[in-house]
Amino acid sequence: MAARVSVLPSPRSLFDEPLRIRVAGLRPQQAVTLRASLVDESGELFQSHALYRAGSSGELDLSRSPALGGSYLGVEPMGLLWALRSKTPYKRLAKRNVLTPFCVDVEVYEGHGDTSRLLGKCTNERWFLGEGVKRISVREGRLRATLFLPPGPGPFPGLIDLYGSGGGLIEYRASLLASRGFVTLALAYMSFEDIPAMPEILELSYFEEAVNFLRKQQQVKDTGIGVLGLSKGGDLALSMATFLPGIKAAVSISGSSFNSFVPLKGDGFTIPVHPYDLGRMKIGDESGIVDFSDVLDDHMDPATWDCRIPVERSLAKFLFLSGLDDMNWKSDLYCRDAVQRLQQHGREVEFYSYSGAGHLLEPPYLPLCKVSIHRVLGMLVHWGGQWKEHAKAQEDAWRRIQAFFWQHLMDSDIPKSKL
Repeated sequence: MAARVSVLPSPRSLFDEPLRIRVAGLRPQQAVTLRASLVDESGELFQSHALYRAGSSGELDLSRSPALGGSYLGVEPMGLLWALRSKTPYKRLAKRNVLTPFCVDVEVYEGHGDTSRLLGKCTNERWFLGEGVKRISVREGRLRATLFLPPGPGPFPGLIDLYGSGGGLIEYRASLLASRGFVTLALAYMSFEDIPAMPEILELSYFEEAVNFLRKQQQVKDTGIGVLGLSKGGDLALSMATFLPGIKAAVSISGSSFNSFVPLKGDGFTIPVHPYDLGRMKIGDESGIVDFSDVLDDHMDPATWDCRIPVERSLAKFLFLSGLDDMNWKSDLYCRDAVQRLQQHGREVEFYSYSGAGHLLEPPYLPLCKVSIHRVLGMLVHWGGQWKEHAKAQEDAWRRIQAFFWQHLMDSDIPKSKL
């Protein structure tokens, strides 16, 4: 093997860190194929490849050299990561065990499209848990959660992290946020251990228990808690910020401005489910892929307004993020509805809508998942998104989420080292 492949700055990195991939020892103008490979925890192989031509010095630097074909085109320093896809259709790359890394093999082959002659390779360990971050399983009262503590005494800003209606206890985003300096509680609320897949009702008091648990942690700064939610977790984040004391900042990713799918019971009130009709779902003839984007009744119809979350009553700060290519539901419209109501009441709000981004806006460099099995419904669901645009949206959204929480949960300026 003549070529030397290097992945900088280190053989070990956090998954949300950008890398510099370089190849040395090639002939001037040599045509090569670069391939990245990753095997997930279920044994599924994800791969990407791109065609390149070495420079006049026989070197290749993906931060400067354009891909001439393959999984992407042009100068894309992290293209080999965000373009990873499985040969098995409709597989989503997600980390279940954050105590182990994903190992990414980067290989360079002679010629364009031919992978018979290997010239060089290296492996990069992509971690979701930073050095010194503690992972603590939480089974206190009703709580089903995992607490992640950054190294050191703190105090650190505290976050609650909620995923969507697929349920389970999802840890990889929370562990990355803890690696960036936030005490983060990943909280399950559907389809986990003794929590039903589709509860008859969700109780606000359960989420209040989580807030109180987090506020009691010694390392958590006493300036208020942040909450981050995706999809169904987005409307729960808005409800927590509206009805629970101690929530200072909330981020809704691909969420809605109303209570979705499960009634939410508070102290002396219940927010009903926004009306929907599954008869309006569209199913692909051959693929069986389900498009839910039209099942919900019109959110502007006054008959649905008792399902709205009255965010305008909240004193919290809000950040809304959505993709214009969300095929799961009309999250951009629903976010705009909440933003408009907040602005009419003089509340502080940020909103970013991304062209070409789908429903599943994840931490950066996790590849786009356009379609996958919904774990609770057991159906193939269309999430939407375009590969390159979605990747750029995830990078931008991740920076904005961290900056937003640093700004509103700390009394100091945003630490430059955290972003």
